[in-house]
Formats: sequence, C-alpha cells, structure tokens
Amino acid sequence: MSFSSQGFSPEIVRALTECGYEKLTPVQQQAIPHARRGHDILAHAQTGTGKTAAFSLPIIQQILDKPVQVNRFQTRALILAPTRELVEQIANNIQSYTQYTDVKVAAVFGGAKMSSQERKLEAGVDILVATPGRLIEHIELKNIALNKLEFLVFDEADRMLDMGFINAIRTILSDVDSSPQTMLFSATSSAQMNALAQDLLRKPKRVIVSAENSTAATVAHVVYPVDEDRKRELLSELIGKKNWQQVLVFVNYKETANEVVKELKLDGIKAVLCHGDKAQSARRRALEEFKTGKARVMVATEVAARGLDIQGLPHVVNYDMPFLAEDYVHRIGRTGRAGQQGHAVSFVSREEELTLVQVEKLIQQRIKRIQLAGYEPANRDALLVKMSTKPAFKNRHGRTNNLDEPGSAERRLRLRRAIQNKASKVTRLKK
Repeated sequence: MSFSSQGFSPEIVRALTECGYEKLTPVQQQAIPHARRGHDILAHAQTGTGKTAAFSLPIIQQILDKPVQVNRFQTRALILAPTRELVEQIANNIQSYTQYTDVKVAAVFGGAKMSSQERKLEAGVDILVATPGRLIEHIELKNIALNKLEFLVFDEADRMLDMGFINAIRTILSDVDSSPQTMLFSATSSAQMNALAQDLLRKPKRVIVSAENSTAATVAHVVYPVDEDRKRELLSELIGKKNWQQVLVFVNYKETANEVVKELKLDGIKAVLCHGDKAQSARRRALEEFKTGKARVMVATEVAARGLDIQGLPHVVNYDMPFLAEDYVHRIGRTGRAGQQGHAVSFVSREEELTLVQVEKLIQQRIKRIQLAGYEPANRDALLVKMSTKPAFKNRHGRTNNLDEPGSAERRLRLRRAIQNKASKVTRLKK
C-alpha cells in the first residue's frame, strides 16, 4: 500500500519519496485511515515500526486541507514525548515530511536556550513537539497558548508515566480549552496506560500491530551469565573477538557509564557517552560520532532508550539488566528496526537472574544462554532456585508506578539500587 493511495498531497508524497518511504508499515496502514477521519487513537506498536509518520502525516494533511493563520504564541498541533532525543527526532522527521509545504514546525526541550525557542514560538507554529517539563516552562512564561489546540499526540506515553510526568501532563491539559483530536502511542501496555487512555481519549480506535509488550521478530536474543565484576572485561572481549563495529550499550547508572567508557578506551575501543549529566550538545555530538562510525561504542543510560533512530544498528547490549522488565523491550527496540536483523545481548549477574525471569515472562520467550569459558559465575543455579521460592518473588509484578505520584520512578530506582547493593555485599561476605 503506497502513500499516494492514502490521499496525501503531492508535496507530502514527494517528500516521503525523497525520504525513501515506499510502502506503509503495518502501524501506518491501521492508524492513518482512522486519523484521517478524525478519530482518537490508542496504538500499541513496537519502536522502529513507523509510528512518527503514522500520527504526523494525517495531522500535516489536515493542516494543509484547512489552512489557518496561526496567531502569535499559538500552535495547532502539540506532540509530547518523554526525552530530548525523541523530541528532536520527531521534529526532524516532520520537517522532512513538510519540506515542500508552508507548515511551520518547532521543537522545545530542556538543555537548549529558552530565548531561541521563544523566538520560534512567538511567531506561532503549526506543529509543536515538546518534552512536558520544558513546555510547562514556556506556558508559565506565556510563550505558548494551547487554547485553540486542534491535535494532541502522546508518543511513548508509557515512558512518560514511568518518568513521573503524569502531573505535568495534567498541568498541560488544564491549558487546553478546545477538544483536540488525541492520539496516544505506546510500545507497552499496562493498567496505568489504560487508565490514562480512558481519561484522555473519546471512543478511540485501537491499533495493535503486534502482541503487546512483544519484541521484533528480527531481533535475536542471547544472555551471557557473568559475575558483576567481570562485565567490563567480557564486553571488551566480545567486541574485540566478534569484531562488533557498532554497539549500543545500556547501563543503569551514570557512574557505570563513565567507568565502562574508560575501560573500553584503555582496551583501544573508541567509545562515547550519552547520559543525563551531559549537555544536549555533547549528547548530540556523541550520537553523531556513533552514527557515522567515528566511535565504535556508545554507552548510554535509560535516557537513550527511547527516540534514538540509528539505521542498521546491529548490536544492543544490556550491560545492566533494566529495573523494569518493560524497559527491556524499549532498549532492544533500537536494533532490528525496519525489518533488518539485530542482536540483543544481555549480561546477567546472579543478582539479576530474577529480572531476566520477568523479562522472559513479559516477552513470552525463553532467551538463549551462552556460557563463555572463563566467565562462569559461581552458584548461579543455586541462587535462582533459592530466590524463586520466596513469596516476594512469586508476587512480583511489572510496572507498578502510581499515576498520582510523580516521583515514583525515581523512588523505585533508589529502592532497587539499595536492594542490589545489599545483595552484592552479602555475596562478597559469603566469598
């Protein structure tokens, strides 16, 4: 099914052709007709499936069909996303789609100068892409008005919940006086997501392009059991012996990211950093070096789990298992995109075995174990059997954040870190 068959303007079709878009992806085939008819949408789709085009192209076409002079500090469409990287990527894509039109697009996010963003907003824009926090700053400064909003999109809505943005979302919605067409896109599903959808959407059309919380069939999953203190050594060995040329490595803490990059550089492997302590310009520069091959490895915290679009990325490594099983889906969604083959590699210490069990339960797939000679962890099976019999494990669930508590994600991270530190201390004492 081609884009021209969807009734898009010649200007849009021309731009899409130059972007290399030929046929609609499954999520686009399902979502675009509903969106063109003005329906609200609740969509569950994996990352890398073409979601940006699915929600933005119908908005662009409707803006072209009903041209309106946008007043100062006004916007017709608002797209919210959880991270700077994702906001920037969405805005860049939309600018590519609208390059032969007069549609005005702007992006606002933290880490960039408020003054330059204010200048763009002052003239009014057709489509605004924003992170919730920075948008609220502009609302408070009267730099943007949402009273005439026609279109509202939440991309990676589940991630926004995990990051504690629910109160920010409510603050933003309090400034919306109109009844915009609303679309909510998410890679995973949960009770909290469904509750949010009930609050935001009016008789939504539901779009599901794959099993909820599943991973792409193009991704091969493997696990390397290894003791925590051998992970850095194992990473360097795998990259060197297997000659991996482009590797995205996820860690849970900024301190770990710094240590891993330092170790890789000592082993002669060019690596760059992407985490919250880095300025936006530094993160953008690191991503560019990684994309162009100047750096072989990029080590990132969860901030990069969403929104990174790296064409043909062959390897994603979970150096640390994620705190939430659902985040495994988002991390490995960086590889195996657009039908290409990808590899998801996870290092699992004895303390992380239970997280691995949760991941396998979530994705409904047993992940292949590879025991590398010289890196065998001690007493791994005994620990797993012992921990699996505990009532606390039997009653564990996935995402449990409270919609009304904006700091829940951070508190959960601190609690998990404390538990892991305690477990590591006990292990060292037993040795």
